[in-house]
Amino acid sequence: MSYAVARDSFVSTVQWIGSALGAGFVDGGVHPRFGTRNFILPLNGGTYVEVVTTLDHPAADRAPFGQAVARRAAEGGGWLGWVVSVDDIAPVEARLGRTSAEGHRVRPDGFDLRWKQIGLLELLEDPELPYFLQWLVPMEERPSADPRTSTTIHGVSIAGDAASIAEFLGEPADHPLDQIDVTWVEDEEPGLISVEFATARGPVTI
Repeated sequence: MSYAVARDSFVSTVQWIGSALGAGFVDGGVHPRFGTRNFILPLNGGTYVEVVTTLDHPAADRAPFGQAVARRAAEGGGWLGWVVSVDDIAPVEARLGRTSAEGHRVRPDGFDLRWKQIGLLELLEDPELPYFLQWLVPMEERPSADPRTSTTIHGVSIAGDAASIAEFLGEPADHPLDQIDVTWVEDEEPGLISVEFATARGPVTI
C-alpha cells in the first residue's frame, strides 16, 4: 500500500502512521528514475506500507510514478493506491501492450533494490486500479521480508467497480483481494479510500 504526501508533511506523516500502527518506519531511500523517495514499514503477512513523496528533481515530472505521487500530494495527500506483486510481469506486459519500467533504489545499507513495474498510466487515469511489480532481488531482500510489527492489513475500502478491477487483474485464480476484507463504497472519485489494520492494540483505520 502506498501513501503519498507533499514534501513538507513527509516526516510528520511517517511518524503519525508509525505511531498509529505501533512500529517505526525505516528509510527506504531514493528512487532516482522516478524522482521520489519513501519510508517503509514491513508488516506481518508478507505485506508492507510505504509513505512516499516527490523530490525536487525533473524525474518527478517525467515518470508516471512521480506524476501520480505529485498529483495525490497536491490533492492533500492520502492513499495513492495498492500494488500487486507478481512472479512474472511478462503476461501483464502482454495484456497492457507495453513493456514495464525498471526501478531501483539504494537502501541506506548500500543494497541496490531493483524491480520492474507497470500500470501507473492506468492508475493515473483510474485510481481504483492497482499497479504491478516484479522484484528482481531475492526474497530476503524485499521490503516485506523482515516484519517490524505483528500488525497486518485486515481490510480495505475501495471506491470503484469490482468487475473492472478483476478484468484489469486478468482474473487470476488467486485474486490478491481474496485474502482481505473489501468494502466497495461510493465516492465522487475512485480509488483506495481507507485501509483497516489489525494491531496489537486493536483495529486501526487510516
